[in-house]
Amino acid sequence: QVQLVQSGGGSVQAGGSLRLSCAASGPTFGRLGWFRQAPGKEREFVGGITRSGSSTYYKGSVKGRFTISRDNAKNTVYLQMSSLKPEDTAVYYCAADLGGTLVTSPASYDFWGQGTQVTVSS
Repeated sequence: QVQLVQSGGGSVQAGGSLRLSCAASGPTFGRLGWFRQAPGKEREFVGGITRSGSSTYYKGSVKGRFTISRDNAKNTVYLQMSSLKPEDTAVYYCAADLGGTLVTSPASYDFWGQGTQVTVSS
């Protein structure tokens, strides 16, 4: 099955930038979604990308600030985050599935990374 290993994250001031990476091994996956979960809150969809990279979708609050890209040769997907806000603070997860269409529900993704903390201070 697909295994995902995340890297990146950290603590930045509001307005700063971070890039998260998600390296995959195992079978080639189709869609890749980024999710985040703050303490006491439900896990929510941040953005996703299809295998071709031609289809992307972002949560409204991050649109224009976050960019998802993928390097199929490296089996790696990136989440570039800019203009970070305190409300972006959460544990970020990448998740993959063999399906080819973008979905926003965590339950629709079969394989998950370990998560990485992103903290944005004001």
